[in-house]
Amino acid sequence: MSADEELLARSRNGDPEAFTHLVERYQGMLYTIAHRFLGNPEDAGDAAQEALVRAFKGLKDFRGQCSFKTWLQHIIANVCRDELRRLKRRPTLSLDALLEIDGPPREIPAGDVVSPEEIAVAREGEDHLHRLIQALAPEQRMVIIMRDIQGFSYEEIASCLDCSVGTVKSRLSRARMFLRRQLIGERELLKDTGVYIDKGGEGR
Repeated sequence: MSADEELLARSRNGDPEAFTHLVERYQGMLYTIAHRFLGNPEDAGDAAQEALVRAFKGLKDFRGQCSFKTWLQHIIANVCRDELRRLKRRPTLSLDALLEIDGPPREIPAGDVVSPEEIAVAREGEDHLHRLIQALAPEQRMVIIMRDIQGFSYEEIASCLDCSVGTVKSRLSRARMFLRRQLIGERELLKDTGVYIDKGGEGR
C-alpha cells in the first residue's frame, strides 16, 4: 500500500489528520495548476481550496480508478473550468504585452516549438510560459495545460470537458499554433532590432 493509499484509507475512516497530510502534500500542485488556468494568485488560491473541499466530500466515491494525484488534477481542472465559464473570461494579455518581457530574451531557435515544455526550455523562464498561456482563449488554455503540462490523454480531456476527442485535438492544434507563431514573431523582432543573446548569456 502506497503512502497516499494509507492516508486515504485513514481519511475514509474519519481520521482528519490523515487528510491534512494529503492536503499538505498536494496543495502546492493544485495552486500551481489553478494559477496556470486562471492567471492570478487570488483566484488560484480560491480554486485550490475549492478543489480540496470537493476532494474531501468525494472521498467516499473515489474508487482508485486512477492515482489520488491524478484524481486531484481532474478535480482542479473542473473547478477552473467552472470558474472560467462563470466569469466568461477573455485572455488577460494582448500580443503586444507578451513582448514586454523584462530583460533581453534569448533568441528562439528556428526549429518548430510545439509544446509548452519546449517553450519553457526555449525561453528559459516559467514566467514567460505563463504569460503566453494566459493569452490563449480559455478553451484552448484548458486543453494545452491538461495535455502538454499535466499529461492527460485526449480521451481523459474530452471526458473532463464534455466534448469530443476531435474537438480536443482541434483546440490543442490551434493553441500550439498560436504559441509557435508568437515565438516566431519575437524571434523576428529580435532580428530586426539587432538584439541577440550568445551562448554565454551576454547580449550583443
